[in-house]
Amino acid sequence: MTTANPLLTAENIHKSYTGKAEPVHVLRGVDIRVNSHDLTAIVGASGSGKSTLLHILGGLDRPDKGTIRFRDADLSRMDDEALAGFRNRNIGFVFQFHHLLPEFTALENVFMPGLIAGKSMAEIRERAEYLLEETGLKQRLDHRPSELSGGEQQRVAVARALMNEPEIIMADEPTGNLDEANTDKLLSVMMDIREKEQTAIIIITHDPRIAGIAPSVYNLHHGQLELPAAGNS
Repeated sequence: MTTANPLLTAENIHKSYTGKAEPVHVLRGVDIRVNSHDLTAIVGASGSGKSTLLHILGGLDRPDKGTIRFRDADLSRMDDEALAGFRNRNIGFVFQFHHLLPEFTALENVFMPGLIAGKSMAEIRERAEYLLEETGLKQRLDHRPSELSGGEQQRVAVARALMNEPEIIMADEPTGNLDEANTDKLLSVMMDIREKEQTAIIIITHDPRIAGIAPSVYNLHHGQLELPAAGNS
């Protein structure tokens, strides 16, 4: 399904890295459109450039060539400061490694994007407590990461990603370090929150079970995204 004004559009994205003998071309003209509330999975072999693509789509890295538009905003034309502010307000990230700050509690970790955005502490606390309750961590607000299981830590990371009510979540192998039970729990949490928050999700994964729940699945192969797999829309 397409719309006249997609949430995210990337066109002709190229990215290379300097190799020992010659440049390594990771992305070779990637195009993708993501609409509001879409759930999109990107699969591909290890080293195919999936994380590189996600970082570029989320404004964490810049392409060598190509354009990225988020609604009417052209990320390609933003300077670093403007891009950082844009990410904070509009995009939530969840990585394979949760990157929680060890000296802070679960609640304080979830605060961080709101503090950066300059929101009031009352607003931040209310939102953080709500998100941690929604992710099944109501009784763990004051626990530090070392006192949480791996699955709980990753759910804190999901809550943190949602702090500023982003229109899109970009998740890079979020279940890569979790066992089957915690994978199922995290996916259930993400899908529930996606419905409640009306948030789009792009998820990078090796797990065919995860790709199987996405209406659109793209395969990154030889630097290009193949069309959605047969049977998906």
